[in-house]
Amino acid sequence: MTLQGNALSVSLTVKDLEQSLHWYHDVIGFTVNEKHEREGKLVAVSLQAGNARLLINQDNGAKGWDRAKGEGFSMMITTDQKIDDIAKGIVDAGGTLSTEPADMPWGARMFRVRDPDGFLLTIASERAPRAQA
Repeated sequence: MTLQGNALSVSLTVKDLEQSLHWYHDVIGFTVNEKHEREGKLVAVSLQAGNARLLINQDNGAKGWDRAKGEGFSMMITTDQKIDDIAKGIVDAGGTLSTEPADMPWGARMFRVRDPDGFLLTIASERAPRAQA
């Protein structure tokens, strides 16, 4: 049997939930679906950008505050929007791009940005159709 997924959601444990919420919402442009509280304290936030879903959770320090986050891990969001406009919006909102928008040999245009915990986010256009020979 082969898995046929309809969507992929990501859950990230972050050091500073409010800082990450600001970054994903105000800098990148995700919308807030739901805020999750436990005993009156914000512990997680569900976010969405089109069909891309993200849950950010407050680290409780149980595994140590200095553990590495984001190493060897990357998330990619594909979009039909203009990549350069998205990148400009991120920079205008105070974000810093890890790589500038660039055309890739396989036809996509993309750029990368890191969140406050070091998680790498790639935002790319859909692959351009191949020219018919």
